[in-house]
Amino acid sequence: MSETSNVQGIELLTLSHDRLRAVVAGVPENAWSAPTPCDEWTVAQVLNHARLDQQAYGAAVTGTGWPESDAFHPDDAVESDAAASLDKVLTQVADVYAGLSADAPEVPTPLGPLPFPVAAAAAAMDAGVHAWDIAVATGQASPLDDALADGIRLAADRLADHLRDAYGVFAPARELPEGAGRPESLLAFLGRDPHWTPAVRP
Repeated sequence: MSETSNVQGIELLTLSHDRLRAVVAGVPENAWSAPTPCDEWTVAQVLNHARLDQQAYGAAVTGTGWPESDAFHPDDAVESDAAASLDKVLTQVADVYAGLSADAPEVPTPLGPLPFPVAAAAAAMDAGVHAWDIAVATGQASPLDDALADGIRLAADRLADHLRDAYGVFAPARELPEGAGRPESLLAFLGRDPHWTPAVRP
């Protein structure tokens, strides 16, 4: 990935959504109850949380279609076609954001009004980091490359400490050795263990 990669806005959101779609499609049928790096949640719970969060990003803009349940208490089961259910939500959110101005100074979000680039990066951060949670829990390749990590960092730098303090969404930032890659640095900043495996709980 180019050192100057700078994916932003709707392109970043689309990239993150596509990575989440691909990871969910790759979950083995017997892996939905597997542990993840996301607190004490299973793969099914992380998926349901991510879907509900994305619904909230769309609903904050349109005023309709709010999640039917609490994203912080996600169900530990998946619908019969989890990938199709997720795809429907991601498509709706992407359509909503595609209709906004890239220069909009304030976009309604579940975290309050944010400039469009930060709002899109926040939604992408939620989808991208949870895609990573599911990928490492189910033995898939990491969906976080430099382009996605760099784009998400825009939201992480602005919002992570607030989310940590107000909602306990992220664990305290972790230290990494010098020379760590940008995806690893992002994960550590957000309190994730970049080297997490199913045998190593946070």
